[in-house]
Parts: sequence; structure tokens; C-alpha cells
Amino acid sequence: MRTQVAIIGGGIGGLMAAYRLKKNDPSIEVTIIERGYELEKRHCPAGHNKACVHCKICSITGGYAGAGAFSDGKFNLGTAYGGSMGEELGERVAMKYINGVDDVLASFSEDYPPLYRSSEELKLKCLQNNLRLLDMNVRHLGTDKNFKTMQKIIEYLGNAKVNMLSGTECVSVDKTEGGYALKVETGKNSQEIFTEKLIVATGRSGASFVSALCEKFGVTMNANSVDIGVRVEMKDIIWREFSEKIYEPKILYRTKTFEDRTRMFCFNQGGLVSAENNNGIITANGHSFAEPEKKTENCNFAILSSIHFKGNFNKPTEYAQNIARNMNFAGDGNIIVQRFGDLIRGRRTNDHRLGANTVIPTLRAFPGDLSIVLPYRALTNIIETIYALDKVAPGTANDDTLLYGCENKYYSIRPEHNGSFEIMENVYLIGDGSGITRGLSQSGAMGLFVADKICGKDTEA
Repeated sequence: MRTQVAIIGGGIGGLMAAYRLKKNDPSIEVTIIERGYELEKRHCPAGHNKACVHCKICSITGGYAGAGAFSDGKFNLGTAYGGSMGEELGERVAMKYINGVDDVLASFSEDYPPLYRSSEELKLKCLQNNLRLLDMNVRHLGTDKNFKTMQKIIEYLGNAKVNMLSGTECVSVDKTEGGYALKVETGKNSQEIFTEKLIVATGRSGASFVSALCEKFGVTMNANSVDIGVRVEMKDIIWREFSEKIYEPKILYRTKTFEDRTRMFCFNQGGLVSAENNNGIITANGHSFAEPEKKTENCNFAILSSIHFKGNFNKPTEYAQNIARNMNFAGDGNIIVQRFGDLIRGRRTNDHRLGANTVIPTLRAFPGDLSIVLPYRALTNIIETIYALDKVAPGTANDDTLLYGCENKYYSIRPEHNGSFEIMENVYLIGDGSGITRGLSQSGAMGLFVADKICGKDTEA
């Protein structure tokens, strides 16, 4: 099989790249290779309030529309957080493509939501308590509306004759005359796809694929930090002053004990805590729906402690994965949940105390003790951050606040590129797997930018 452009990964980066390629040149041959399922077939068998059942391919993180399909559907329309596109391309060009993603989504949405704008009042309140509220406009589609929007984009690509493979994994890439030969496997069957240009959009779960590709072709990789932390759940009313004004508070804090940076992000109003299967490792996440009847009484968000490795150590992702793996081991194959009051008192949470908790958990997790697995430094940072946040949202440090572990983010692989995300001749790396983006809007923006580059369009205009 031959194609002009092959895209490995059907998340928002890959979808936006395919969309723009076809808009620029309807005759161009585009093939998307996705190891997960079609969007309509992505169903988590665990269901609401049940534990992860360890599917071989996680329907929450893998498949068409990527991990973003079942995310909260938040699009951060700026460069202050969610990646470093502003540094890579310059603020003006980065914003051109971030706004371009917003325009594409609006064109496929029947009821596109309004913007939540930044609040000077809340920024001041945070600053007065040694916290930094990051300033950015946010558009919240919600899990339900985001799913429908992604579905319409995928339908458009199918009608535009994009060859969309599912349940198909790319296992190797070899250079050949005029392009690259990709060996792909669909179940027990394998075939080769020959492509002139290649876009790698595997997301964070494809870190090992990207690493192997770079090692094979001698692409220099730089180490990024990793984030280790927890998903925090409490009554929604505690953070309503923030969520009603700006929807998502993203807050930075520098701890007093170690002077490390922690961050609160991925806020879900009236949301649910969810489990993700990342190559056999179960981690926590969260999402929420836009429809009021699907809201819960809780909110949830992540608190992450950043770890930067120096010297010759070049396996930060493996380090963070081992922590999450040990957490699963201690949690009998599941995520561990612990009451904040139990953590402070140095005791594990048990079924009795969890059953009497005023915050009812939205995910069935293993009651236990996070401190037996989380590194002392990261745990100290997380506890300090919770007390700091309690000053601007009193009630955050309640005994009944729930902590789910782990929630880790891996950004350790950051291959060098030529300024246009081209890591070697006619091979482009986009999205969260590049180590450059950390969210939907910038991942999609990279897809649009690279598509314009491939088609010879002016990216500066």
C-alpha cells in the first residue's frame, strides 16, 4: 500500500493534520494508522464507579480522537500553559494555529460554548497567598460535546477519502527510496505501507515508540521533567468561586520545604475521577460533562510535583512508571484512594472510614496508604500544596478530601527538530509525544502547522 502522507496516531494532533492536509489539497493521499478502536467502538467496560478491568488497549486513552475523546474537553486558548509552542514558534505564529484549532472545532459544533475569561480578582487573591493563577482564556466543551465534535471531524475525514485504519499498530519504520516503509500489524496480519512523508502523533502513550524511532535513526533526545502526583476530589462547592468565573483554575506553587514547583491543573467541575490503563499501568485522571444532569456533587483536579533529572540519568519516564506500577501493586492491581485526614495522621484509609466519608468517591479504588509508595519529597510537596490551596478555597484541606494515586505525566522525550517539528527528513513529530505540548489545543495546533509546512503554505501569515 502506498500513500503520500502517513500519520501514526488518530488523536487530535493527527486529526487536525489530516484535516488541514485535505483542506490544502483535496487530492493528497493521507492514511491514519491508529492502534486503538474507532470512536464509536471505544467503550470502557468498567463503567461509572467501577474499577479498571485492565483491557489490552484502553478505550479511555487509545483509539480515534485519542485520550482527548473522553477528557473534559477543555481547550486552553493561549501559550501560558499546556506546552511550549510559544517558545518554539514565537507567540504570534503559535496563537495563529491555536486559534485555528478553535475555528475548526467551532465549525463542527452545533452549540459551541462561550469563553471563560481570566479574572484579575482571583489572580490577586492567589498572589496574596503565594500562589500564581495562570492567565488564559478557556473554552469548555465537556466530555459529551467534545465526543460529538470529534465524531463529526472523523466523519468529515472519511468523506474526504482519508484512509483511516483502526486496530492497527505500527511496529517498525525503515527508510526506503523516496520515503519510508512502515510495518503495521492488524491482529495476526501484517502489511507494509510506503509513504513519502510521515507524521508521528502517538501521544504520551507512544513515548516508547518515539524513543525507539529516534534511537534507530540517531535523532538526539533531550530529557524533560516528569510530574508525579495525585488526583484530588472534594465537594464541588469548595471551588465554585473559581469555577464559575474562570472554569479551570491552573495554579502554580513553590513549596517551602524543598522550593520545588507544584501545579494544580485539569480541574473538573461536577466531575468524575477515572482510571486509565497506560500499557498495563493504571493511573488516575478526571473528566466532567457539559450537560447539567450528568454533573456530580464533586469536583476533582490534579496536583503534580515536577521532578527534573540532571547528569547522565536519561530514564525519567521509566522512573515515574515504576512508581505508578508499585502503586498498583500495593493497591491490588488498582489505584489507591486515601482520605487526606488519614494521610496526615499516618494511617491507611479502610473501607469503614471511606464508607463514612462526606465526599463520596466517584471511582471505585483501593482504600490504602499513598505514603508507602509516593516518594517523600513528592508527597511533602503535595501536602504543602493542599494547605496552600486551602487559603484561597477553604475546605480543600478537609479530612474528607480524597486523594487518588498515582496521577503521573511523562514528558521526558523531547527530540530535537529543525524548528518546524521535523526530526529528520520528511518525518514530523507532533502532539504530547513530542514533549512540546501538554494539552488538546496546542497538540491540534501542531497538526495544523505541520500540514501547512508539508503543503508549502506560508505559516507566518
